[in-house]
Amino acid sequence: MIEEKNLTPQQIVRELDKYIIGQKEAKRSVAIALRNRWRRLNSDEDIREEIIPNNILMIGPTGVGKTEIARRLAKLAMAPFVKVEASKFTEVGYVGRDVESMIRDLTDFAVTMVKDEMQERVKGKAAEHAEERILDILIPPVKKNGVGFGSNKAGFNPENASDEELNERTREKFRGKLKNGELDERKIEIEVKTNKSPMMQVFGPGGMEEMGINLQDMLGNMGKKNQKSKRKVTVSEAREILIEEEAEKLIDHESAVQEALERVQKQGIVFIDEIDKIAEPSTGAGKSGPDVSRQGVQRDLLPIVEGSTVNTKHGIVKTDHILFIGSGAFHVSKPSDLIPELQGRFPIRVELNSLTENDFFDILTKPKNALTKQYQAMLKTEGVTIDFTDEAIRELARIAAEVNAQVENIGARRLHTIMSSLFDELLFAVPDDINSGEITIDPAYVEKQLKGLVTDKDLSHYIL
Repeated sequence: MIEEKNLTPQQIVRELDKYIIGQKEAKRSVAIALRNRWRRLNSDEDIREEIIPNNILMIGPTGVGKTEIARRLAKLAMAPFVKVEASKFTEVGYVGRDVESMIRDLTDFAVTMVKDEMQERVKGKAAEHAEERILDILIPPVKKNGVGFGSNKAGFNPENASDEELNERTREKFRGKLKNGELDERKIEIEVKTNKSPMMQVFGPGGMEEMGINLQDMLGNMGKKNQKSKRKVTVSEAREILIEEEAEKLIDHESAVQEALERVQKQGIVFIDEIDKIAEPSTGAGKSGPDVSRQGVQRDLLPIVEGSTVNTKHGIVKTDHILFIGSGAFHVSKPSDLIPELQGRFPIRVELNSLTENDFFDILTKPKNALTKQYQAMLKTEGVTIDFTDEAIRELARIAAEVNAQVENIGARRLHTIMSSLFDELLFAVPDDINSGEITIDPAYVEKQLKGLVTDKDLSHYIL
């Protein structure tokens, strides 16, 4: 993976091109936004705090790559990332999730992310400690008073060696076997920590959700949170469990939390999906009933996006330099239907284009994770090799574009339903009827499998 400091806007776009087809404007905008973070962190201290991120509003139909762009961007930057749906938040005073919970979720994710990185760094040392613990179970060390390994042999000692020396030799012999994997299938009993705590979630006015989290921690501690239980597992399973346990002991949890808080504040990315669902249509439709809280949610969202402090169970988080990416189809409402203050906090507007037949062809062939490659990989596990002709892929792209035009435009998600129908018969036949060999997917095969779905529009409404 490219290090964040080396990510130039053009490099970012090239990396995104490996997974996402088209949408050049959107890629350019997020690439500039990401590079601007690095520019801010390396600018003079007297101006650094004044440079605020330019939040982005992505506008486009479903299935064109809005979420995927944001998710891949966060992966490239190795930044804390959370995706939330604006429609699940409610105004303060209503029962539901308050908008601050998105920052709490982001912080929780960042803490887990930093701890995982720290554990990865100490895995070598943790493996040594885990090995010692397994050896202690297989060959218990000799006790100081002579009671232990070798002391019940009625004084028999062929080499006149002490019990400690014999014990050490045996341990070394077993250590070699352990490293070579000779003992992997042997069953042993180990003690593992059980972190069982009561699950609790509180919905309500501001602060109540955070109170629920604190109550959960308190009740967890009261119920002997770190009690141990015994499990009988194979040596190979024990090694994995104990390495994880030992790695957790080796990391500094306090510094992990501090690093996570800093990373959230400097690099955090919040992707707010379905932001159009909290906009009130200017037509006046839908302004009664449960929709009364739409504008309230926007007003609650405003201070978070503008920059405020949010209390989390790990500490206070300032949202001034978190990058917010809003996204919505805006079929019923328009971006101008958002309250003016919120519009002003999303200065960069990017319109994503609907996907064409050529785009579908590229989506099926170019990305690293293309659907055609996924199906090939799955069937390869059964000893069946799948080949696609270009004409077959062209036909699949044509059908996807046609069904999107006739039924409903759901973008690239249509390809999932088309491919699922195409392979339905084959996936059922493998491995019972077909357990090896090569199968070529050509236009004739595509037409045979999908003929009925495209011609019968009424049926397409239900199946695709």
